[in-house]
Amino acid sequence: MKQVSRSSAASDLATDKAAALALTPVSRETAERLDRYVALLREWQAKTNLVAPSTLPQLWTRHVADSLQLLALKPDARIWVDLGSGGGFPGVVLACALAETPGAQVHLVERIAKKAAFLREAIRVTASPGVVHLSEIGDIVEKWRGRVDCVTARALAPLHQLIGFVEPLVNKGATALLLKGQDVDAELTESTKYWNIIHKIHPSRTGGQGWIVEIDRIERCS
Repeated sequence: MKQVSRSSAASDLATDKAAALALTPVSRETAERLDRYVALLREWQAKTNLVAPSTLPQLWTRHVADSLQLLALKPDARIWVDLGSGGGFPGVVLACALAETPGAQVHLVERIAKKAAFLREAIRVTASPGVVHLSEIGDIVEKWRGRVDCVTARALAPLHQLIGFVEPLVNKGATALLLKGQDVDAELTESTKYWNIIHKIHPSRTGGQGWIVEIDRIERCS
């Protein structure tokens, strides 16, 4: 019975992977790196909660493709900063996809030591261009001195708080790409109490009620 169950799980994972890569196609080399990452995540998930257990059967469509879609919005971006990287979405996925791109680097900011250790191992086993920062978000963004093309965050905080996190980097020239859910309109309305922003919203390629909030300019309300 266990063998049948494992076989069925492997088949389901392969089907989910095929569906994800149909939505967000990648090179063979990138797919191989992502395979190594997904295998590592499933191994670590048994001892460290990296993603919601209920989403494991749709790991590729719910998490990997959801992360990969950001690349199409900023195809020329090379330097990315991912805030609150957690299990590596979107940061490690972006690093895997950018491994063949000259000059690309993804900075992954994570304050929890166990998750930062996982991220370092994920970057190592995938041979991807990532740097893990074990740090509070505020400490990193306020002191950042280098170039940043894009700053990302996923499942991290309400939008008005996220805008505060990304403000220092956006105001130095970065674009923010923030993955949000079905309540994006309400979150945008709440944000107007604190911020004036120039933004666009993009529907998620992965369906459901996901959205990507793209922000190019931020000013505090007076």
